[in-house]
Amino acid sequence: MKRLWNKGLIALFIKGASLTAVAAIASTVAVNAQAATMSQSLVQNYASSMKAAANNKNISQVAALVSDDALISLSRKGKSTSLDKDAYLKLLQSSWNQTSNYRYDISIDNIVITGDQAKANVNTTESWVKDGQNVSFITTSRVTLTLSTGNAVLLRAVSQVTIN
Repeated sequence: MKRLWNKGLIALFIKGASLTAVAAIASTVAVNAQAATMSQSLVQNYASSMKAAANNKNISQVAALVSDDALISLSRKGKSTSLDKDAYLKLLQSSWNQTSNYRYDISIDNIVITGDQAKANVNTTESWVKDGQNVSFITTSRVTLTLSTGNAVLLRAVSQVTIN
């Protein structure tokens, strides 16, 4: 009987230790999830994802890469305008609907990461055909990307647009 009790106590101890270990691991995972930080690879993944979404004219994928709190300021020839996420997506969708042969390219450099945000220089080239004419927009921006559900999304952009 004493031997059985010792085995039962050991089994109970092992089960208890397992529950403690699971709890410790779960709390570590929760802390790590809360303490997520921006990284170079997340910034590069953002660029790759935006390029794929735009070239596929997939507005829902583009929307997923733009924060609900986004503010995009555009300047061209001394005139400026600011767009929120909805206005930006409507403008993009409207442009896609009025053109053909749309192509999008993006490059990112000068990345500075602080906590859950990154600031970077972003250059995009958009080209398409409208009314039989080739059109090209080159946009130079300083952007702020932020973390959202483990991915980098656009929060702010200050952009200069050139039309060729």
